[in-house]
Amino acid sequence: MKLWSDSWANGEPIPDRYAAGRLAPPDGVTFADNVSPHLAWSDLPAGTRALALICHDFDVPSKGDDVNQAGREVPADLPRVDFFHWVLTDLPGSATSLPEGAFSRGFTAHGKPGPQVAAAGFAGARHGINDFTGWFAGDPAMAGDYYGYDGPFPPWNDSLLHHYVFTLYALAVPRVPVEGRFGGAELRQAIYPHVLGAATHSGTYTLNRRLLR
Repeated sequence: MKLWSDSWANGEPIPDRYAAGRLAPPDGVTFADNVSPHLAWSDLPAGTRALALICHDFDVPSKGDDVNQAGREVPADLPRVDFFHWVLTDLPGSATSLPEGAFSRGFTAHGKPGPQVAAAGFAGARHGINDFTGWFAGDPAMAGDYYGYDGPFPPWNDSLLHHYVFTLYALAVPRVPVEGRFGGAELRQAIYPHVLGAATHSGTYTLNRRLLR
């Protein structure tokens, strides 16, 4: 299997149009265009009946004590955890790409609707919730179920460059046996027995001005 994107080269910095957050002058951050990226693939295994896609950031701080605190940085040696940015399943096995912007344009307070995908050509596909659901859970102005794609918005004071991995899974079943409201961990577990192959495309992103000098 091969997975690639016209939005940025594998392993390179992600342009801020595909991020949920960007720098704002003179020294702040704000919401970004949050456009879902183009992805394309080839060489699927024989017997592929459906596809699933998961995007996660594995550099998220495991504790929030220093996150976005003025005059401090999140230490590099702090243990890190996964943060899921896109959870998508039951794409047709005949699909060959996801067009740029087909699944997100702009950041939606309280989250985009789901689980059913509204993008043309992907009837039957389903979105899971991403981890902005938990991040905004305590904020009445933002709380809700965040379905679909929401891009990078790492802490602006994190000393680590964040890495975002898009993993496409070829599946031997037409529909993954997961129901209702599910997230990245639940989808990973549900697809595991049905995976015929996988491919990745990754990028990096930071809002730490010190790292961008």
